Amino acid sequence: MTEAAIEPAADTRHPPGGWWSTIREALRGSHQDYTAGPVGRAILLLAIPMVLEMLMESVFAVADVFWVSRLGRDAVATVGITESLLTLIYTAAMGLSIGVTAMVARRIGEKNPAGAAEAAVQGIALGIGASLLIAVLGVPLAPRLLVAMGAAPGVLEHVSYTRLMLGGNATILLLFLINATFRGAGDAAIAMRSLWLANGINILLGPCLIFGVGPFPRLGVTGAALATNIGRGTGVLYQLYRLLRRHARVVVDRDHLEIRPAVMRTLLKLSGSGTLQVFIGTASWIGLIRILASFGSDALAGYLIGIRIIVFALLPSWGLANAAATLVGQSLGAGNPERAEQAVWRAGLYNMVFLGLVGLGFIAGAEPLIGLFRQAPPVATVAVDCLRIVSYGFLFYAYGMVLTQSFNGAGDTWTPTILNLCCFWLWEIPLAYVLSRRLGWGPEGVFVSITIAFSTIAVSSAVLFRRGRWKLRRV
Repeated sequence: MTEAAIEPAADTRHPPGGWWSTIREALRGSHQDYTAGPVGRAILLLAIPMVLEMLMESVFAVADVFWVSRLGRDAVATVGITESLLTLIYTAAMGLSIGVTAMVARRIGEKNPAGAAEAAVQGIALGIGASLLIAVLGVPLAPRLLVAMGAAPGVLEHVSYTRLMLGGNATILLLFLINATFRGAGDAAIAMRSLWLANGINILLGPCLIFGVGPFPRLGVTGAALATNIGRGTGVLYQLYRLLRRHARVVVDRDHLEIRPAVMRTLLKLSGSGTLQVFIGTASWIGLIRILASFGSDALAGYLIGIRIIVFALLPSWGLANAAATLVGQSLGAGNPERAEQAVWRAGLYNMVFLGLVGLGFIAGAEPLIGLFRQAPPVATVAVDCLRIVSYGFLFYAYGMVLTQSFNGAGDTWTPTILNLCCFWLWEIPLAYVLSRRLGWGPEGVFVSITIAFSTIAVSSAVLFRRGRWKLRRV
């Protein structure tokens, strides 16, 4: 099938019905066959709710710290250390989600909703099993874990926060995994609503339980954990409700509620490498922080401010990358690899335009933007350098993010895993050390290494993607 048959030429100009109607439809959610029709419109229908979903997650993180910061440094330290412990849970959740999304998208593309439901149930079963293990070990060991992380005596007084977060980790895993099902099926609007509901409740309930507003008890930092679990738990209940509805894309029946060894093995294979992929990428930042710490607190603080701004700006790009992953999985399931490839390059182009404009804004306006944080001159100088230098690579990042997720959507989780290992651990970290310490570039050497590493992974991904071996993956 030619590209002209796949997508009308009009799609290169604007989506049918206009931008506003497409946006409304994306937010409302509707049954679409993403294996046919204009590729550009399909990307927008999937990407818009995915972008908004991630923006809410970032608002949630800021709101949580905002209220807890009023309880003192020990409370903030408790949240920070606990979040460090939860990073392992987030890594497992994201890794499992990669496998679930790939399998569900492939089954939907094959017009096999029953197979998609089976994959969803196996993913949920894995999440429940992992969460029970974490809770059984984490709750009684919470004080020891805090001590192992270097917690001060004042932090141990808030150990109930850590216990609640570890004990309620099922809400984290299930929220990720079930939303992965919806994304793979093309129900991005449902995934968005689930997270908005969960985080909206947490944002509203948090200050009430922390400070004892109205009829609510004053629970301090423990109230923050309770609000988070209630919010996320409500989001999970909404997800389960949508999975049981008869007119959804993926409907779970009683027949699906059993362990399917073959499906479970495939899911474990995909999720195992997916988890390793996420862990390698996440852990590499620890190496960079260790190098930056050798230049003092000013360098470290400036780096953290600059990177937080950059990460927030990259969130919409992950929405486009996830949309491409869904389209790749469904198109391969429908036996149309040409459409899958077209969707990836189109999503990469959209992402490049967006991040290119953001990068130009950061480069030109770095100083006034960093000035909003009212930091001391040494910190502000490092933050401005970080923001500008890393922004120079935004055009590369745009395609790199989309290509990496597209491999995952095809079920080829090992390619991005190996790329992460080579480009981050074997290239970025040694390069950061040489540039910053051996050549005397200081913190700027670390920032340059970030730009070079992410640009390298983008170019390498493009070369491997063009070879097309991902089209042959069986999921």
